[in-house]
Amino acid sequence: MQRGSRVLMALVVALLALGGVLGYRGELGFERTAPQEFVAATPAPVPLDPGLVAAQVQPVLVNISVDANRFGTAAAGSGIVLTADGQILTSHHVIKGAEAVSVTDIGTGQRYPATVLGYDSGTDVALLALVGASGLPTARIGSSAGLRIRQDVLAIGDAGGDGGAPTSVAGPITDLDASIVAMNSADLSRKSLRGMVEIAAPVVGGQSGGALADGTGAVVGVITAASGDRGEQDRQPKPAHGYAVPIDTAMGIVAQIRSGTPTDTVHIGPTATLGVQIVDAKPAGARVDWAFFGQPARAAGISDGDVVTAVDGASVTTARALSVAIGRRKPGDVVRLDVTAPDGTTRVVEVVLAEGTPN
Repeated sequence: MQRGSRVLMALVVALLALGGVLGYRGELGFERTAPQEFVAATPAPVPLDPGLVAAQVQPVLVNISVDANRFGTAAAGSGIVLTADGQILTSHHVIKGAEAVSVTDIGTGQRYPATVLGYDSGTDVALLALVGASGLPTARIGSSAGLRIRQDVLAIGDAGGDGGAPTSVAGPITDLDASIVAMNSADLSRKSLRGMVEIAAPVVGGQSGGALADGTGAVVGVITAASGDRGEQDRQPKPAHGYAVPIDTAMGIVAQIRSGTPTDTVHIGPTATLGVQIVDAKPAGARVDWAFFGQPARAAGISDGDVVTAVDGASVTTARALSVAIGRRKPGDVVRLDVTAPDGTTRVVEVVLAEGTPN
């Protein structure tokens, strides 16, 4: 069977939040100095040598390939090696919808199958585990707490999406708390991201999941999105910008995943699915717009137009509430759904959850 098109995994900024995110918002503070006794001395950032830093970071990056057969696509992104036995930090959108994930060690060219240990779609962070890996060089993780406006940093990842050597672009930090709405280049879905580090550099597809590094070669962010000129003739060209999840935020999600304890936002292990497309119901509940053939909900007798109002006795008032409830379960779990049919009749349906793709 012929494989579908290849997608360079990137979130493209579609719309920025109000307040001039692309402006130098952080610079406003430089004119307001506190009394001397309250100013803490902080060391100046190490000047960035792009070639030197790229040489330090490249060995701890991997290339990620994803098969999403449901959509007829293959995709590519980057990742950061956290442990010698193959825990990989990457962006959630790189592995979203993945039915199979493989990872290539850039240094040796060795290819590993990978499993998804967990993810947080809200912050666009995912943690993978390589099967059979050992002795991998690991990234030196820094802190994003000390980053400064105008500090030069380096974004590095597999920009071509071809599994080759990483490429890098350098630029100054222009915002430390950017809010964006980004569009996934693979499925055209949009998501809001907050607290992003913004850099004035032409980050491109394939670098998603790669590293944002400081002058010491420490990883201070995970590349997640890019923006730039769309080529509209009636507008002035817009400078290219890249966006990264601060490493302190990303490693907090990693710690939560490693703990094995899910939250409303952090998913652990394989993804369970009902196999439905849902929207908010009126006045409350999650309405099934489409119950997919061959999937658990339809097999259990749930039809298009049914409204789910509870899971295992716990009330469900929105589509998101149903998604969160199922997200806390595992494939193979049996759930009891309170269901209201379009004609108003109610029933309780037992459904055995199947394994789905990271969503």
